[in-house]
Amino acid sequence: MKIDTKYHGEIEVKSEDVLTFEHGIPGFGEEKQFVLLPLPENEWFHILQSVKTPQLGFVVTDPFVFYKDYDFELDEASVELLEDPVEKEVQVLSILTVRETLHESTVNLQAPIIINLANLKGKQVILRNSDYQTKHLIFAQPAGKKG
Repeated sequence: MKIDTKYHGEIEVKSEDVLTFEHGIPGFGEEKQFVLLPLPENEWFHILQSVKTPQLGFVVTDPFVFYKDYDFELDEASVELLEDPVEKEVQVLSILTVRETLHESTVNLQAPIIINLANLKGKQVILRNSDYQTKHLIFAQPAGKKG
């Protein structure tokens, strides 16, 4: 099927690549279907693109690339909604707020997107009782420094 996208123009996507978010994404409850699109020449960032709304595309990344110690536990309701995925079939993504200077860009670690790769069901989870926030600098320390 053809879809219009925010960053890639009109593209062809396979229906078997469409991710389903039964409850939408917080703030976008009507948006139930997305596709994950690579950014050309960039292995770190992808676009989580709405199938229905061309201008709705979130820049996302694997949070573990930037925060190796990132850790959380899914609540039981989320596990059930995703149909009890096994750990190796789970993809975790975080939404970025991209700034003009990449080093000022932030990642939302408080609300990760969880995708069950076995059935392509997704959910954005709001982590409660954690120290994670909605804005963590992607590059928290200058290159070459040990923390």
